[in-house]
Amino acid sequence: MSLAGVNLAAQIDAALPQTQCTRCGYPDCRRYAEALAAGEAEINQCPPGGAEGVARLAALTGRPVLPLNPIHGIEATRGVAVIDEAWCIGCTLCIKACPADCIVGAPKAMHVVVAAQCTGCELCVPACPVDCISMPEVTTSTGWSAWSQAQADEARDRYAFKQFRRHREAEENDARLMAKAEAKLADVAAASVITDPATLDRKRAVIEAALARARAKRGA
Repeated sequence: MSLAGVNLAAQIDAALPQTQCTRCGYPDCRRYAEALAAGEAEINQCPPGGAEGVARLAALTGRPVLPLNPIHGIEATRGVAVIDEAWCIGCTLCIKACPADCIVGAPKAMHVVVAAQCTGCELCVPACPVDCISMPEVTTSTGWSAWSQAQADEARDRYAFKQFRRHREAEENDARLMAKAEAKLADVAAASVITDPATLDRKRAVIEAALARARAKRGA
């Protein structure tokens, strides 16, 4: 993408509500913004932004205003996730699904939603295996009237930090696996004097291939 395209994508991203709900058909608001900047998506694919959101995107892209595409949903009031304490089993699936990292809990312990940070994305609802999450309305208004720029900015920051933390945890896990594999390879080499050479070669090849895959993954 050109520098102008990158700048336009940043402006579009700033004009989105940052609910990270994926209803637009993209993994997050930033990907949708990049697709819009590249001319690969329409301006009417964001239900949380509503009609005002479409108008904002039309102004930024120079495209004509369109009605929301019902394929992606309709403009509606905003809800906030609430977990039924009596049914929560502490599976942590909702925590993993939450893009704003606003669900607090631990394995086999009850989870709680920090309402002030919930974007109303609803991604936690289908993730719950016991159907204990509801989305009661917290506004009577819709679109950007039900959401402030400050809330959008905070949601973007929380989403970005969660992505950073996931990447860091994945790198740390890869490093631990590589350390174990290298230790195993050293053990195999040390045992070479008393082990069948053909068996050793096979073990060494398997371990080295695993190490190579892990290094390639980390590099990517």
